[in-house]
Amino acid sequence: MRESYRALVDGLSRSAVCQSAGTEPGAVACTVCPHHCYLTNGRRGVCGVRFCRDGQLFAPWGYTSGVAVDPLEKKPLYHVCPGSGVLSFGMVGCNLRCRFCQNWHISQAGRDEDAEPLPHRATPEDLVEAALRARCGWIAATYNEPLVTAEWVVSIFQAARARGLRTVIVSNGFARPETVAWMAPWIDAANVDLKCFTEAGYRWLGGALQPVLDTIRALWQSGTWVEVTTLAVPEFNDSAEELGATAAWLAALSVDTPWHVSAYHPDYLMSEATGPTPAATVARACEIGHAHGLHYVYAGNVRGPGGTEGTRCPGCQASLVARRGFAVLHSHVSEAGECPHCRRPIAGIWR
Repeated sequence: MRESYRALVDGLSRSAVCQSAGTEPGAVACTVCPHHCYLTNGRRGVCGVRFCRDGQLFAPWGYTSGVAVDPLEKKPLYHVCPGSGVLSFGMVGCNLRCRFCQNWHISQAGRDEDAEPLPHRATPEDLVEAALRARCGWIAATYNEPLVTAEWVVSIFQAARARGLRTVIVSNGFARPETVAWMAPWIDAANVDLKCFTEAGYRWLGGALQPVLDTIRALWQSGTWVEVTTLAVPEFNDSAEELGATAAWLAALSVDTPWHVSAYHPDYLMSEATGPTPAATVARACEIGHAHGLHYVYAGNVRGPGGTEGTRCPGCQASLVARRGFAVLHSHVSEAGECPHCRRPIAGIWR
């Protein structure tokens, strides 16, 4: 990150909530994620955007890297008010370093000089007003990793709740339990990236598997609606064994957990390392998910074979939500969250 850009972004930062005192004068520990970075004056955390100054931890505040109105299906959230609009916002920075990142221009801005999105000043009230003007009932923290900007996200979600909006995070889930517990009361729905299902794979990404599993479970237990996405990357996490282990864990959590298996396209540091994910791999992953008992498995970034873009009743198999890409063609789930044909409860937020 060039010094001029860093000075601009750092100048908008505020003292962080997720911190503890260091054991030496002027040092601080960042407690937002499992890296638990110990920072002396002038040092930055792994995320590149949280830093120590004069014994205080500072976190991003007061700007966005981008704002857009999306359908909730794009997050992806398929069991949340189909067809509803959501105001999406992001900042910069991430606590993982995925070499295949599909959004690296924003997420890697703390460590890659080619990734320097222009920050736009904003307040929580600005974003809430923008959502209301766009007639969105939802507001989402996405694009970069929301957990490394937890203080900013919570301030926006608190303002949003006060105006009757509901809230979403799209996250890698690599957080400490205390952070999840602090944020969860302000989150209505989440999509968490479960990037692979091996510790070795997560080490290659700069993280660890177990904290992500703990975050998914903690959000689910808190009452937050949770959907999970796995980007199937050739020769990284697309073996039948690993996809099966992922599906089995999700089914043990709840067979009603929606699992989105998305096709990868070459990007960032892996632009030439491997080709895109074959559609057959995504179709096989969907079959594996259903074989392990998951009720709702969806194909992403490919036109879904066998109707895997749509939601069917796991009881009578009636078509409940038909989709083409992110467009909802019809939605028949009742506001009470039931199949209109057999009255089976359909997990999600439908009202």
